[in-house]
Amino acid sequence: MAHTFAGLRKDPLGMAGFVLVSIILLLTVLAPWLAPYDPLDVNVHNRLAGPSAEHWLGTDQLGRDILSRVLYGGQVALKVSLVAISVAMAIGLVLGMLAGLGPRWLDRVLVIGFDTVRSFPTIMFALAIVALTGPSLNTVIGVIIITSIPVYARVVRTQTRALRQRDFILAERAMGASTGRILRDHVLPNIAAPLFILASMDVPAVVGMEAGLSFLGLGVSPPTPSWGSILNDGYSYLRNSPWPIIAGGIPLIAVTLGFTFFGESLRDIFDPKLRGKDK
Repeated sequence: MAHTFAGLRKDPLGMAGFVLVSIILLLTVLAPWLAPYDPLDVNVHNRLAGPSAEHWLGTDQLGRDILSRVLYGGQVALKVSLVAISVAMAIGLVLGMLAGLGPRWLDRVLVIGFDTVRSFPTIMFALAIVALTGPSLNTVIGVIIITSIPVYARVVRTQTRALRQRDFILAERAMGASTGRILRDHVLPNIAAPLFILASMDVPAVVGMEAGLSFLGLGVSPPTPSWGSILNDGYSYLRNSPWPIIAGGIPLIAVTLGFTFFGESLRDIFDPKLRGKDK
């Protein structure tokens, strides 16, 4: 941990990303205490108002405080990203290690499964799932998990296959070590860092996917606040007030920049060889 923080301090963009990510997480976690109003409170007499001392980011078409909705919308984005990435990474880790260290037939079956899932466009896949189950937050999480598993599994598979012929793995096999022990004690510690870096850089993509699905009406159900639904409302009333679309877009930009800078810095810290390849 100390080594990682020392590396971040040497990278201005990485440190900026870390600070930005920390602020976003802090605002999201403390939303119930920081939000000045209930995000669901309707006041049609004050609809589409501009920024003021009472409403710092103005109000939407129903008079709801936009700042409160943005803060609570961050909780939806955080929940989706944490749950979806954690579950997808855990399943992808297991499947990827089995494909990389298991028998050839299992590797082929799993790779065909990964390619099959990734062959479907995410939006079209989401439309099919929503048609069956209806729009909801759980549907969004499920779609993201299913479409993200092959990404993590392929990375783990590649790393595992690269390690399987290393001398220390061959020595463990010669001494009769089980496959489970090899995966737990030798493979997992060596692939944890790349997997964590990938997860950190996937957060903007997952948040953007949730916002996109909510913007299309396939995500969280109204009136639950979501950055995507705030953008949708802002787009519908753009001629009346630009503030909803501005307020909904700024968090997405901040999340993208923060996690991208942070993930790039972590990559350079954990694997300095990649820094030279990029230059």
